[in-house]
Amino acid sequence: MFSRDVLRIDAATTAAAIEDAIRNQVRGFRRRGVVVGVSGGVDSSVVASLCARALGPTHVLALMMPEHHSSPEALTLAGELVATLGIEHLVEDIAPVLAAAGCYARQDEAIRSAWPAYEPGMRFKVVLPSILEGDRLNVSELAIEQPTGEQARVRLGARAYLQLIAATNFKQRIRKMMEYYHADRLNYVVAGTPNRLEYDQGFFVKLGDGAADLKPIAHLYKTQVYALAEHLGVPESIRRRPPTTDTFSLAQTQEEFYFALPYDRMDLCLYGRNHEVPPADVAAAIGLTAEQVERVYRDIDQKRRTTSYLHARPQLVEPVGEIHG
Repeated sequence: MFSRDVLRIDAATTAAAIEDAIRNQVRGFRRRGVVVGVSGGVDSSVVASLCARALGPTHVLALMMPEHHSSPEALTLAGELVATLGIEHLVEDIAPVLAAAGCYARQDEAIRSAWPAYEPGMRFKVVLPSILEGDRLNVSELAIEQPTGEQARVRLGARAYLQLIAATNFKQRIRKMMEYYHADRLNYVVAGTPNRLEYDQGFFVKLGDGAADLKPIAHLYKTQVYALAEHLGVPESIRRRPPTTDTFSLAQTQEEFYFALPYDRMDLCLYGRNHEVPPADVAAAIGLTAEQVERVYRDIDQKRRTTSYLHARPQLVEPVGEIHG
């Protein structure tokens, strides 16, 4: 019978296997250590912890990269992590680079095209409708906090949505540029932090947070990442924090922005889809109806189709021999 236990792991064995892989991969790249961008979230905290255990704390550099819309809590939690691990860290404020590239101005322009009354400084986020009430069109809405504290919502047309997301993607790409600067400077590699749910469903920016030399937890469901976090001694304050995007100025969950359900239910739906578990069996385990799980399955398939481009390698006219050595 299908149950939540399908995602249970032996955390010690899993951690040891990943640490071995990290050591072998860094050695294979002929590099001295690893750069990890840490955000105060559980995924980057687990990756930094695994790298510190695999290579020693003196061979890991943690980068904190806040900008205008970052939550102050993120920097505090990331500070707790690096103190716990005893690893070197640097704070790189990327707001000036983003401003110079026009990130914030382009965001404001896109928002104003959908909501003319918007003024710079108003807090905002992008949200999707719930999938539980019926098959949804993946049409996003813009939520804007009014001076009264109330939120107004307006549907984002395709042009405004694409410009807003394109401008926002500067953030992930500038962060990755900074990570590779320090990796080049130190003769290190860059470790990515996506879990299986994010990697499978295309919840990353191409050549932004999707770029890395190694991705130690991309095979693990988010539920399993939390189990590793407890085993590795990641601070409880980080483990208690709900998964967030920390991308827009209003607080936002990953569920609101991208996924159909909270991560624990999404993990089980993704596992069920991967292993051809009947929707009714998954539904009984997570407290939904079979019809609702069927909708989530369709959403999983749709995201795989629409985000396949993010995983694609550059296309060549003719094959080019691989260089080894």
